[in-house]
Amino acid sequence: MTEVLLPSPRGPLSAALVAVLRGSDSGLPPLPDRVDPYGDDLQLALYVLYELHYLGFDDVPDDREWDSGLLALRTRLEDRFLGALRADVPIGASVTAAQAMEELQLEPVGEVDGSLSHFLRDHGTLDQFREYAALRSLYHLKEADPHAWVIPRLRGRAKAAMVAVEFDEFGAGRADEIHARLFADLMTDLDLETSYGHYLDAAPVEALATVNLMSLFGLHRALRGALVGQFATVEITSSPASRRLAEALRRLGAGPAAVRFYTEHVEADAVHEQVVRHEVVAGLLADEPHLEADVVFGIRTTGHLEDRLAVRLLDAWRNGRTALRTPRITPTAPGTHGP
Repeated sequence: MTEVLLPSPRGPLSAALVAVLRGSDSGLPPLPDRVDPYGDDLQLALYVLYELHYLGFDDVPDDREWDSGLLALRTRLEDRFLGALRADVPIGASVTAAQAMEELQLEPVGEVDGSLSHFLRDHGTLDQFREYAALRSLYHLKEADPHAWVIPRLRGRAKAAMVAVEFDEFGAGRADEIHARLFADLMTDLDLETSYGHYLDAAPVEALATVNLMSLFGLHRALRGALVGQFATVEITSSPASRRLAEALRRLGAGPAAVRFYTEHVEADAVHEQVVRHEVVAGLLADEPHLEADVVFGIRTTGHLEDRLAVRLLDAWRNGRTALRTPRITPTAPGTHGP
């Protein structure tokens, strides 16, 4: 099994955090007043702190997960991130969850400037798809884990339906069918390194933010409605996007394991969409109607951050540049893939 190690810092805040996690007694610095809530330094620090609640890092003791100083820092970073999201994604009182979900189903017609899946289907190169897969691995190698945190915070219909969808995401009892495993198979097919967190240093900040959003919502009971909204967005938009990505891989001559990941999502998420809309979201709001604005917030903030990521990637690709922070990824050597 490949070690999961702390990433390279991206500024003074993340540098101080990494040093403390490696055993330095220098202490954590105060949060600067002007730190960019969407910037590399804050988002990487937040990502590292969240990762302590997942698989953690081999060079960090497990008991640091609940270190009071680290939790206090995480709270300050979350406040900045959440404050920026609330300012940038205001939710009108008249917008309902049903309306917000209907907006997600509006499929564009013809050439689409801001859609990653349309670009990759119609114009993307194999190298660009490999970059896309490398960045998405930050989530897909732990697919559905952030959403599992909401289960004990739901009741009745919403809980039962959420568990049903998660059961599918985790392979319906079969380890080789876990969606994270299927994505690792896709990465192997594309000659990418499959070890957990391998591409963290390469990922632009916009990719970190999309994953941090799930962790933020999942780890806070007060944001359970937003987590449900975020999950609904994933399931509603997944099937059509996955169809386009499968078409892109076929056009590029990718192998069957790569194509299978997306074809599996075309079928599974078409079903999941109905369950999430009519049981998870509707069940939650029947039980706790005051959370409707939070559900809408989860939907809209997911779109906001995904749009930022699309702009970053498409700008790079259309101008002949890599979308990664590091040089273009090279194929892995035989035998170097993770488990």
